[in-house]
Amino acid sequence: MVNPPARLLALATAKPAHVLHQDAVMAAGQQLFGDAFADIDRLLPIYAHAGIEQRASCVPLAWYLEKHGFTERNALFLQHGRDLLVEAADRCLEAAGLAHEDVDAIVAVSTSGIATPSLDALVMEERPFRRDTMRLPVFGLGCAGGVLGLSRAAAMARAHPGSRVLFLCVELCGLTFRHDDRGKSNFVATALFGDGAAAALLSCAEGGGPAVGASGEHTWAGSLDVMGWKVCDDGFGVLFSRDIPTIVRNDYRAACDSFLARNGLDLAGFDAILCHPGGAKVIAALEEVFAMAPGAMRHAREILRSHGNMSAVTILFVLEQALAQEPPGRWLLSSLGPGFTAAFLSLEA
Repeated sequence: MVNPPARLLALATAKPAHVLHQDAVMAAGQQLFGDAFADIDRLLPIYAHAGIEQRASCVPLAWYLEKHGFTERNALFLQHGRDLLVEAADRCLEAAGLAHEDVDAIVAVSTSGIATPSLDALVMEERPFRRDTMRLPVFGLGCAGGVLGLSRAAAMARAHPGSRVLFLCVELCGLTFRHDDRGKSNFVATALFGDGAAAALLSCAEGGGPAVGASGEHTWAGSLDVMGWKVCDDGFGVLFSRDIPTIVRNDYRAACDSFLARNGLDLAGFDAILCHPGGAKVIAALEEVFAMAPGAMRHAREILRSHGNMSAVTILFVLEQALAQEPPGRWLLSSLGPGFTAAFLSLEA
């Protein structure tokens, strides 16, 4: 007997209170990096070209202008990461009409801080989850973590028929900023990253929500230096290649087509394609790959514009908006992350 598909019973997001407007961030970036780059005026347009108007942050903009050690920054990650996940989980369970005690398993994804005990344990300490709740913390998926985490949670729901699996995802990318790093990647990061969290509840046994279908991934050989962290004395140093849009244009479609073929799917059978907006250039490359008109990936562009790149969490904000605005149909979700990896998931909304 084949288990029924996992269904998305509810999805909720949360964001911190501080709003960073891109013009103000650009002024701060100029102040911080002005002495590091002789051609700083030539680099400043990166803020305008990022496709971002504002982002949420768990600390105010002035905080970034001061030096903070990794110990302090990770303590903030634990505090705010826990609080945002609790908020998202509360909203998700309320939307599903269920209590914390009704959850059988928690999958928690994050790559922007270190937590041991893990974030799922911290959340359990704040809310009345059952003491026998299964826990699966996942670290290192980066921007691919939203799609891959959702697929792992769905797989756990299918493996335990009748269970309810809560997927939690939080990224506080701003806290990874290293004040003394005057490298170009760190500068570019100031124009892109924001903070956010999301929670999704999945089950095979109940509900009429969207069904999670096939999922998969493709990790390119020799691509470990495309995206990730460099672990430094003062924390995580951002690593991403300027070649990512080129990789997308040249190699992404073949990986996508291979995933579809393995699962007996055809791109023409999807009503919408929802992608993680890694940046304006990446969205443009994805639109080209799928032969879409410029601007066609409106949900990705709108979330990028109002929230920035929140790493793994971003695709869940995109999905939340699509669920609220699009008619039901079959959707393809995709994101790119360290590895270098493309993640795919089909959703029957």
